[in-house]
Amino acid sequence: MTRFFSEALGKHNRSAFTSGNDSIDAYFRTVVSQDVKRRYAACYVLVEKATNKLAGFYTLSSKNIPLTEIPPDAARKLPRYPTVPAVLIGWLGRDAVFRGQDIGAMLLRDSIVRVASSPIGAYALFADAMDERAEAFYLKHQFTPLLGKPGRLFLPLQTAFDLLERP
Repeated sequence: MTRFFSEALGKHNRSAFTSGNDSIDAYFRTVVSQDVKRRYAACYVLVEKATNKLAGFYTLSSKNIPLTEIPPDAARKLPRYPTVPAVLIGWLGRDAVFRGQDIGAMLLRDSIVRVASSPIGAYALFADAMDERAEAFYLKHQFTPLLGKPGRLFLPLQTAFDLLERP
């Protein structure tokens, strides 16, 4: 990732960001700063070093997943609490200029590194895929669908950490 660096959203110029999805673009251009200000979410951006252009972004916030939505094989290993603590990847978007350059995978990896270094306990990363393409992205990165919740997926953090250690 030497071509890029990641950092918390600051006074970056978001007006030119175009992912190709109107909902993602509108959120990133106009709403995300309010979510950050209210502490509903933390937002991180991936910036191309040479041009200072925003290649992508993601948000993280806390989430609880009902234990009954976790597949039985995973739930069997968990304490019998009613919910499981998780970190929600609420929004994830890549600028269309960077299509085909694995920006989504870089953003996901960066989110895992951030969660791994956080002192707050969580069992999994959680994502609400907004469409079939997003769901396919998360499935490709070993997320598992929640029971009875189409488009809702999770990745146990231990699995995520193990993926970070692979070459």
